[in-house]
Amino acid sequence: MPELVKTLLIVCPLVFLGGFVDSVAGGGGLITLPAYMMAGVPVHFAAGTNKVVNGCGSATASLKFFRSGKIRVHAALAAALGALIGGYAGAEIAKLLSESLLKGLMLVALPLVAVFLMVKKDFGQETGEKQYPRPRETGVSLGIGLVIGCYDGMVGPGTGTFMIMAFTALLQMDMVTASGCSKVGNLASNVAAAVSFILGGKVLWALVVPAAACSMLGNWCGARYAIRGGGRKIRGMIFVVLGMLFVKMLADLL
Repeated sequence: MPELVKTLLIVCPLVFLGGFVDSVAGGGGLITLPAYMMAGVPVHFAAGTNKVVNGCGSATASLKFFRSGKIRVHAALAAALGALIGGYAGAEIAKLLSESLLKGLMLVALPLVAVFLMVKKDFGQETGEKQYPRPRETGVSLGIGLVIGCYDGMVGPGTGTFMIMAFTALLQMDMVTASGCSKVGNLASNVAAAVSFILGGKVLWALVVPAAACSMLGNWCGARYAIRGGGRKIRGMIFVVLGMLFVKMLADLL
């Protein structure tokens, strides 16, 4: 029991922070996944527990965005369908990989967000929404969910940020709507990956309830912050995620 208390003292505050960041700009996995490993949880159990907990948090943020009218429902549902398929497939691939290879993939994947944000300096500026024909929006959203959902199931960190980028770049959504749609897609990939990890016995249930409560609270607070602040605050938080990417990479190199 003392060991569990020590683990919760490390994990819970970081899961709250990760949930807050993730509901605003994505990238919460940069905080939550290392939190479990910092507490001594083996990497596959860390990944599985993280998916279950993050699924609870994503559901909370999705509900908050939906109630505020900040989700384009048909696009979000199409992304969710793609993410369900991609998330499960990615998790199945992850279970076949060795621990060292999985860590190596994480190390390679994390800087991708940083490179994009460094190159595209105007990303996130308010330009207004552009409406495309519904079949095109549905097809593009399905593709976004499938590709990024697979990445989420296999690796994870930065998924929400990738989705926000995809929705803004490919469908010209404003930042708040893109963030809301990304939460629905991210929720689906989390659920699909969580089912895979649960069936594989890779979840530490003693951590799930307290960590999920912290994640839900963090996601609710973050979604409220994003909706009230609009795209400007989301852009600012994305650059906070950028800073975390650099810190993590530096720590890994050292």
